Amino acid sequence: MPTTPSKTPVLAPHPDRLLPADPAVRDIARRLYRTVRELPIISPHGHVDPQMLLDDVPFRDPAQLFVTPDHYVTRLLHASGVPLEALGVGQGPLSEAAAREAWRLLCSHWQVFRGTPVRYWLESELAEIFGVEVRPSAETADEIYDHLAERLTQDAYRPRALFTRFDIALLATTDDPCDDLSAHAALVADPTWSGRVIPTFRPDRYLEAADAGWPAAIARLGEVSGIDTGTYPGWVAAMEARRRYFVEHGAVSADHAHTDAGTEPLEPAQADRVHRAALSGTATPLEAVALRRHMLLEMARMSTQDGLTMTLHVGVRRGHHGPSAARFGPDTGHDIPLRTDFTDPLRPLLERYGTHPNLHLVLFTLDETAFSRELAPLAGFYPSVYIGAPWWFLDAPDAVRRWRSAVTETAGFSRTSGFIDDTRAFCSIPARHDMARRLDSGHLAQLVAEHRLDEDEAHAAAVDLVTGRPTKVFKL
Repeated sequence: MPTTPSKTPVLAPHPDRLLPADPAVRDIARRLYRTVRELPIISPHGHVDPQMLLDDVPFRDPAQLFVTPDHYVTRLLHASGVPLEALGVGQGPLSEAAAREAWRLLCSHWQVFRGTPVRYWLESELAEIFGVEVRPSAETADEIYDHLAERLTQDAYRPRALFTRFDIALLATTDDPCDDLSAHAALVADPTWSGRVIPTFRPDRYLEAADAGWPAAIARLGEVSGIDTGTYPGWVAAMEARRRYFVEHGAVSADHAHTDAGTEPLEPAQADRVHRAALSGTATPLEAVALRRHMLLEMARMSTQDGLTMTLHVGVRRGHHGPSAARFGPDTGHDIPLRTDFTDPLRPLLERYGTHPNLHLVLFTLDETAFSRELAPLAGFYPSVYIGAPWWFLDAPDAVRRWRSAVTETAGFSRTSGFIDDTRAFCSIPARHDMARRLDSGHLAQLVAEHRLDEDEAHAAAVDLVTGRPTKVFKL
């Protein structure tokens, strides 16, 4: 049986990692971190497949677990000259030889992850979950692979056992409006399962009328909902029906990701005309965008009625490299951020629903310039608006620190969402949440050290950021 690798240099995450360097502030941060370190994980937005937990099949190999599905990993390896096909991207299950080679490529390029959050997460996962004791490298790759492969044969490393070990109180998935949610229903009905896994309504593809597949998607929406979507009112009614279906299956939020945050309304006759043109393929690009912005406004109206928290992730050019998108599909590492505006684009929505007691609107951005300029002032006035935690390219230690400093002075802690891991990499969930807890402990410790906050208040705030904020914002 393979044993834990013993070669040097060792892999040993420091117990004070990410805590402040100043000894006096670090002592305060340590006390705060101890308060929240063992709290259960609330993950209200992510991309883990619920079928994985339903089937509880052992993970195939280390590459499937750590490399192939994680675009954080594959994109930087690709930038370093590693072809995506060599990493198994878009290929389905790999042979043992192909999986081992993908793992070798990760380990032999370990140095490219220096200073990145990916390095932080992977080190935490390897050392703290799987007991790896040696740093990945070309020389140690096979030995680590064998160690991990042996662990993955054990029941303690099956998906359900890890879910329990990670102490996940809630895990939200991301789901197509036409999904029958059978995996979620089966988990609820399974007497051997006690975890809480809930769906999230993700209607992006049904709002983007410029996409070539939109007419087919709308037709499918009509089939599933039993409502004629050939008319604009029918399209709206079908969306409302599917949202109700998701609520009945435990959903608490609807997630939206578009290139911009526009919510300008159309007159009903105009919306109906553009809808018909889009179905026939004759709508102009500007008309299609106008219809999507109008429908996003409609989604906010629906949230005031069905109570789904509305999360808005905007400002990304999806599939930036067309050849890679065509060959490997979406979410393969080449989605690139855009400059993003919120103040004027969201004004139509907020003038109508910004003070509605049933709307919770969580705003996410990849544009750091918007933190203090737009997001914090919006959340600092509108009772419906909350500031989403940094995600994707910004869920890195220094970016999280910049975000916390930028938004707190205007909006405080209470107008933020709590941490959002937004991950497909199941085993990175505890590492990501632990990172957030360490960073918030450090931020609060600095406020205490500067006598801007009493330590008892800092402890209360630290706990609230882990449990209170996500519970309130997502109405759990």
